Amino acid sequence: MTPIELADGVVVAVGSPCDDATLTLSEEDGDDRRVITVPSVSAALDELRDRCARWPQAAAVCVDVLRALDPSAPVYGSVITESLAYSTLQSGREFARWLAERGPAAPVDIPEPVQAERVDDILYVRFNRPQRHNAFSTDARAALLEALEVARLDPSVREVVLSGNGPSFCSGGDLAEFGTFDDPASAHLARTRHSPALVLAELTARLGKRCRAEVHGQVLGSGLEMAAFCGEVRCRGDAAFGLPELGLGLIPGAGGTVSVTRRIGRWRTAYLVLSGRRIDPPTALRWGLIDAIV
Repeated sequence: MTPIELADGVVVAVGSPCDDATLTLSEEDGDDRRVITVPSVSAALDELRDRCARWPQAAAVCVDVLRALDPSAPVYGSVITESLAYSTLQSGREFARWLAERGPAAPVDIPEPVQAERVDDILYVRFNRPQRHNAFSTDARAALLEALEVARLDPSVREVVLSGNGPSFCSGGDLAEFGTFDDPASAHLARTRHSPALVLAELTARLGKRCRAEVHGQVLGSGLEMAAFCGEVRCRGDAAFGLPELGLGLIPGAGGTVSVTRRIGRWRTAYLVLSGRRIDPPTALRWGLIDAIV
């Protein structure tokens, strides 16, 4: 079948894997990273077509970023590229439409959004906004960076364990905070000058699998993006993984086009973003998004 263009640059192949396609859909099981196995190709195509029609700019920018990034390149440049694309979409009509549909929202202040505890040479870092499924907020980012800085600067910390209190590891960015920055340029500088992704990548380069994420419940958006930077990701059987940002007219903005792509390839990353689908632990393990189910 001839590949089908669903939006500008968003091309879906069917059956046989295609390097040039955004992704390939098949009803046959397989391990090829270019291919996503679905119960019905026609139903999956209809779903992707509908989503690309609603968010064509975000879909096109997502594909551009995934094609532009080299998973083997240094993390810093890739995170900068992702953030600039994200900021572009923050100025676009699709994000503006989502903000209008959401309506006014007030950020929720929750004390001690991140807990850190050192035991011998192990640093335990836990998201601590369980009332909001550990939705990632500005104050949580600052607290997370402060905790991770201990491990970054102190070589006697030999292991870092990132987890979350309550029903979920992290449900992604706190939607009540979206749109609160004065302008996209300020948001870009905040994301890149104060980036947990870059610190986690640095720690993983030093510690390998001893920089570990232990996840459960909702592992979505920025939560998944940060966990994927860790050298090892373990999950409980109740975990659900996804990248829902397209529904806001955006793309992953916490380094996910880098961290997730390094684990599962750009084709399956594109599917997670464009479809908005969540995958279960066995699928995540088979794809290489996680390393163990415990």
